[in-house]
Amino acid sequence: MLVHISKYPAVVLLRDLLAAQELRLVLLTGDDRLDREVTCALVTDLPDPRRYLSGGELVLTGLMWRGSPADSARFVKALAEAGVAALGAGDARLGMVPDDLVDACRAHGLPLFEVPVEVSFGAVTELVGRRVAAAQAGDLRGALGRHRRIVAAVAEGVGLRELFALVEAELGVTAAVVSACGTVVAGALPEDRAVRLARDYLAAVRLPVVVDRGGPYTVFAVDRSHRAAGWALVCRGEVDAEIGYELAACVAMARTRAEEGRRVERRLAEQLIALACAGGDIAELSARLRTCGIDPAEPYAVVTVTASRRGATDGPDPALLGGQVTEELLDRRVVAAAGADASVALVPLRAGTPWSDRDTLAALLRARTAVLARGLAGIRVSAGLSGALTGPQAIRGGVEEAGHARRMAEARGGGVVTGDEIYTHALLLATVPGDVRSSFAGRLLGPLFDYDRRHGAELVRTLGEFLDCTGSWNVCAERLHVHVNTVRYRIRRVEELTGRDLSSMADRVDLFLALRAG
Repeated sequence: MLVHISKYPAVVLLRDLLAAQELRLVLLTGDDRLDREVTCALVTDLPDPRRYLSGGELVLTGLMWRGSPADSARFVKALAEAGVAALGAGDARLGMVPDDLVDACRAHGLPLFEVPVEVSFGAVTELVGRRVAAAQAGDLRGALGRHRRIVAAVAEGVGLRELFALVEAELGVTAAVVSACGTVVAGALPEDRAVRLARDYLAAVRLPVVVDRGGPYTVFAVDRSHRAAGWALVCRGEVDAEIGYELAACVAMARTRAEEGRRVERRLAEQLIALACAGGDIAELSARLRTCGIDPAEPYAVVTVTASRRGATDGPDPALLGGQVTEELLDRRVVAAAGADASVALVPLRAGTPWSDRDTLAALLRARTAVLARGLAGIRVSAGLSGALTGPQAIRGGVEEAGHARRMAEARGGGVVTGDEIYTHALLLATVPGDVRSSFAGRLLGPLFDYDRRHGAELVRTLGEFLDCTGSWNVCAERLHVHVNTVRYRIRRVEELTGRDLSSMADRVDLFLALRAG
C-alpha cells in the first residue's frame, strides 16, 4: 500500500515534528540530524518504495514488509539512497520497533521515530500538511515583501547599480545589463563575455534563453525595443522566468526614466545642427554648442548612422532606429539628433572617455557595429565619421563629410567609413548607381573573366597586381610567384581582349576603376 500526501516546499524541520505533543513521537536514532527539512509525509509498506520517492519525505510504515531481520537493512538502504528525511515506524503490528531496524537506521544515518499505536498515521500526515502549508504561506509573504521592496526602490529612482545590489541581497540573483553591441550597461562582466552574451541575445529565436558562457546564464529582453538598440538582462545561472521578467521590467522602468531626460538633450542637438547647416550666427552656435556639453575650443567629430532591414522597404525608420543605435554604440554618452535621412551626433574627443581621438573612435565603432552585423544578419548598420573638428563653424562641413562617408558605407553593404576614405576615387564610385558601376565593370572586364573561366588563367588577378605595383614587371612577377615573361604574356592578352593600351595612363585609370567598381 502507498499513500502519497501532496508535496510542499521543504520548510518544516524534523525537530518541529518531534516537539508536536499531540503526536507523541519518540526519537530512537538520529538526534544529530533533526535540522533536516521535510517536504511531505508518505505512508508505505512496500519492501522497496524508491520509485515513489524524490527526497525529503517523512516515510511512515507499519512494518508489513518485514519478514526477517535482514529485511530491515534492505528497506532502510533503499530509503537512504532515495534521500528521505526520516522514517517513522508504527507499533501496531509488532508492539515495538525491532532492534534490527534501529541498527539499520543508525548505520545509514537515517533518523528513526517510533509512532505510538494510539497515534494514527493520518494524524501525522495531517499535521505535516498543515505545518508545510503554513510555512509555504510565510515564504510567499516574504517573497511578496521582497518584491515590494525592489519595486519601491526603482520607483524612488535608484540606479541600476543599486538595484542589482538589492536584487542580489534579496533574491540571491547576480545580474548585469548588456547592450546589443556588447557593452556593459550595468553590473560586472568581462568584456569578451559581454560581447558573446550580446551575440546570444541578438541571435536567439526566442527569449529568455539559457546559454553557457563559462557557466550558465539566462538571457532576457529588457523591453520591446528593436534588438539592434535593445538591452539584454543576463542573470548568472538558470533563473526562474518569473523572477527574470520582474527584474527586466524594473530595468526597463529605469531605462524609460533615463530616456525622459534625454529627450530635451536631443531637441537641443537637433536645433544646433539645423542652425549650423543653415549658416547660423557663430556667436549663437557657440552658445548652443556649450549648451550641448561641448566647449567651442575642444575637438569633436560628427557621426551619422542609419540602421535598416536588408532588402526591405518596411520596418523601422532607418534614421530613427539609427539614432537609437548611435547612442548605444557611444555608451549613451551623447545624444543623436534626427536628420532628414540619418541620425547625427556630435562626439567630443576628450580624455577620460573610451575615445580620446578620432582614430580610437573609428576603431570602437567598427568593433561594435561588427557585433551587430554578426548577431543580426537582417539589419544593416551604416556609419560615417568625419575628421576631428574644432569650433561651431566646422559643424556644417563635418555633417556633410560624415554624410558622404555614411552613403559610401551603405553602398558597401554596411559598416563604418571615415572621412579619410571618401576623398579618393571611392567617393566618385559611391555616387554612381550600382547598375551603372556593374555595367561599366562588365564591359571592360567581362572578356577577361570569360577567358579565365575557359582557360583557368589569372588575367584579372595579374591585371590587378600589375596596376597596384605601378606597372613594374619584376615586382608584379614576384608578387605572383611567376616568371617575368609570364607577366608580359598575360598583360598582352589583357590588352588584346580589352582593346586597351596599358602604357596609356587613361586606359590604366579606366581598368583600375573597373576593377574597383566590380
